Amino acid sequence: MKKLFMGITFSIVLFLAACAPNFEQEDQIVHEKEEETNEKAIIPKYKISEDYYRTFMPFEPGEARGLVVNNLNTRYDIYEFETGLMRIAKNTFDTNKYVFREGQYLDSSTVISWLNRKYTKDQLKERDMEEAENLGLNPVDPGGGDIDKRNEENPIYLAHILEHNYLEAVDGKEGTYKLGGVVIGLAMNSVHYYQKEAYGATYETKISHSELEQKGKEIAQEVVNRLRKMDELKNVPITIALFEQKTKSSIVPGNFFAFAEVGKGSSKINGWEKVNEGYVLFPSNTAENDHREDMTWFQNFKQDVEEYFPNFNGVVGTGFYLDDQLQSLSIDIPIQFYGKSEAIGFTQYVTGLVMEHFPGYVAVEVNVSSVYGQEALIVKNPNQDEPFVHVYQ
Repeated sequence: MKKLFMGITFSIVLFLAACAPNFEQEDQIVHEKEEETNEKAIIPKYKISEDYYRTFMPFEPGEARGLVVNNLNTRYDIYEFETGLMRIAKNTFDTNKYVFREGQYLDSSTVISWLNRKYTKDQLKERDMEEAENLGLNPVDPGGGDIDKRNEENPIYLAHILEHNYLEAVDGKEGTYKLGGVVIGLAMNSVHYYQKEAYGATYETKISHSELEQKGKEIAQEVVNRLRKMDELKNVPITIALFEQKTKSSIVPGNFFAFAEVGKGSSKINGWEKVNEGYVLFPSNTAENDHREDMTWFQNFKQDVEEYFPNFNGVVGTGFYLDDQLQSLSIDIPIQFYGKSEAIGFTQYVTGLVMEHFPGYVAVEVNVSSVYGQEALIVKNPNQDEPFVHVYQ
């Protein structure tokens, strides 16, 4: 089975997992923890793709698990923030040499305290807090005066912090694993939302990309400084990446735009690497203006689908771009069928259109659904002559 781009949507991952053979062969390993006795776990020998890391079993939930749901604006951002951070990790940590584990060093209380605003001395006194607890990475809200001006000048920049751990075999021999590196994702707001009174209307102020990038890099340096003060993280490589999340109304996810690597024992970020990736909605003005050729392919496909159902115009796609090149396209077609035979016929028709309209190098996934749920899945991997097609029973 050919490899898939990380940008392809989750249902393809499920399909790959379903068809992958021989998950029963496993490594029993010892996981080293400096502060505890050795701990036994299982790592499956088989990987569904070179794009993915193997993971410890039983799965170890992250210490800050669940916070991402509350801190990011949409489910699209939630999914992309995690999977995109794994793409960033592959620049440093080889999927064949490292094993993935959710973050174990930043617990919920730490993440929450870092996401707070910084407090003034008077505000600390009001909250009965010590200076040592004044750990917020977002700017002070001085209070008083015009509330709109205060929020415009002091928006919440940092929305969430996500930690991933990557473990490597001790002395290069499989059987015993130790922490080999940490990857940190910082989700930055492109829009700051605020309320003037409890349960009142929500207002917003936009944050320019240049501003959130500058603030993100400043925050990243402080995060690295704090990680180095933790005994377990003093000498491991750290990768830190910046993610720009979309607005609450967006139907496409945000994207990572920069990352930096910090060597063992170092606390200084010496330079940043640009990440040129993102998602585009089809059809949209952005697709029309910035990716006209891809838009033409999509529109021709859409028109042919609508010939099957002349009164239907619900074909929507999300394209993933890397270095301005379309890598994968996920298409949703919600439609009303009057029987299973009609669904099968429609699926066969759409499969032909997928092979006809889209270039071979693009991974394409089409989800056909009705009011009753998922009806069919069509998957075409890059340069694949025959797509995978499944009609749900």
